[in-house]
Amino acid sequence: MAPLAVLPVFLKLSGRRAIVAGGDAAAVWKAELLAAAGAHVTVHAEAPGPDMVALASGRPAGTMTLLRHSWTPDVFAGASLAVGAIEDEVEARAFRDAARAAGVPVNVVDKPELCDVQFGGIVNRSPLVIGISTDGAAPVFGQAVRARIEAILPQGLARWALAAKAWRRQVQASRLPVHARRRFWDLFSRAALDRPDATPGRDQAEHLFEAAAAALTAPAGRLILVGAGPGDPELLTMKAVRALQSADVIVHDDLVAPAILDVARREARRISAGKRGHGPSCNQAEINALVIGLARQGQRVIRLKSGDPMIFGRAGEEIAAARAAGIAVEVVPGITAAQGAAASLSLSLTHREHARRLQYVTGHGRDGGLPDDLDWQALVDPAASTVVYMAGKTWVDMAEALLRQGLRPDMPAVAVVNATRADEIVIRASVATLAARLAAERFAGPLLILYGEAFGADAVAGAAAAAAIPGSFTLPSRVAAAPFS
Repeated sequence: MAPLAVLPVFLKLSGRRAIVAGGDAAAVWKAELLAAAGAHVTVHAEAPGPDMVALASGRPAGTMTLLRHSWTPDVFAGASLAVGAIEDEVEARAFRDAARAAGVPVNVVDKPELCDVQFGGIVNRSPLVIGISTDGAAPVFGQAVRARIEAILPQGLARWALAAKAWRRQVQASRLPVHARRRFWDLFSRAALDRPDATPGRDQAEHLFEAAAAALTAPAGRLILVGAGPGDPELLTMKAVRALQSADVIVHDDLVAPAILDVARREARRISAGKRGHGPSCNQAEINALVIGLARQGQRVIRLKSGDPMIFGRAGEEIAAARAAGIAVEVVPGITAAQGAAASLSLSLTHREHARRLQYVTGHGRDGGLPDDLDWQALVDPAASTVVYMAGKTWVDMAEALLRQGLRPDMPAVAVVNATRADEIVIRASVATLAARLAAERFAGPLLILYGEAFGADAVAGAAAAAAIPGSFTLPSRVAAAPFS
C-alpha cells in the first residue's frame, strides 16, 4: 500500500463523553458534530456565543451540557475525545498536553501540529459515512471533493446502508458458506447502486438469499481476466474496478502499475506472476496451474494483465486451460498500451492522410529473440501505422531487418516508456536512429515502439494546430512565472 498521510479511522462515540473547550463558531460546529455522533458533549466556555447557547438548549437532555467556565485538567477523566477551539497558543498547548496526559485523543482547531486526530470533510448517508482528509494541507480542496461526492452519491443509499446493517446478522447466522455470503453482498451492492432510490424490504432480502444460495450449486471458483490498461488508474473501466473490488485473489504481471493494485479490494491476496519479456519470471504452465488451483478452491481469481488481456497477453492459453479444467472464465477488456501511448502523444493511430491500416506486432518470440515468422511485407508498408510490443531487446535486429526489406530509414518512429504514467518517457527519432537513442537512455518499465507516417512531423504539427483552439486560456506570464510553495 502507498504511504498514508493519516489513518482514516471511524470512531464510535455513542453514549461516550466528549469535551469541547470554546464557545465560538468553530466550537459550535465541533460540538454539533460530536452530538450528532451520539456523544455526551460537555462544553467549557466562559463567554459562549449565542449559537452555542442555542445549540445547547436545543439538544435533547443529557446529550450536551454547557458550563460557563474554562476547562481544567480534571475534566478529561473518562472522556473519549477532546476538542479545543482555542486561539491562544500557550493555552492550546496546555489543553493538548492535559488531554494527552489523561490518555484522551485531542483535536485543536486550526492547529494541526497539536492534533492527534483531525476532522475532515464528511458525506453523510448514515450509516454510510465518507470522510475526506487532506492532512490539513488544503481544507478548501477537501470541501470541493466533498461537494463533488455529495453531487453524485444518491441520498437513497442511506436506506440501503440501513438495510445492510439490519440484515448483516441474519446473513452471518445463515449456513451459507463464505463464497455464497460474498455473493449475497455482491448482489446487494449491485442492486443498491442500480436502484438507489428504491426502499429495500423483506422481498428484496429473500430474493438475494435465493440468489446467494444458488451459488452453492454453481461451479466452484471463477477466473476473470482483467485489463489493467497502460498504467494510469483513471483509465480502468468501471467493470474492471468492480472486478478488482470483488477479488479473493489477484494474480498480476510485473508490468501492472502499483497504483492499479491500490484500487483492488484490500483483503484480496496479491500474487505476482512476474511476467516480463526478459529476466526471471513464471512460465505460462505455472501460471495456468496457479490460477486453476486457486479457482478450484472456490476463489474468485482475477488475472490482471497490463493493457488489454487479449493483446499479446497469452490470454488464449489461460482461457483454454481454465475451460479444460471446468472453470468459468470471464474477460474484462482494458485500454491497450497503444491507445494509451497515442493519447499521450495526441496522435491518431489511423490518421486519414497518413495511414490506411493499423497493425500490432510483438518483437518478442518464444525463445526471447525476434520472432522468425514476421510478415515483413506488411511491416514495411508505408501506408500502415505499426505498433511493436515487447521490443526492448530486439529492436536493433528488427530495425535492421526493416531497412533491408525496403523501409525508408527516415520513417518516423516513437518509443514510449511507461505510457500514461507519471514517469512516462517519449523518444522521437526515425526507424534508423531509434536504436541509438534507446541505447543512450536509461529507463525501466514497459516499452512500446510506434512507427509510420502518422507519427511524423506533419502529423505532430497537425495535432498541435488542432489543439490551438481560438479562445483557449493560458496563464499570464507574471502568474506562470511566480514561485509557488
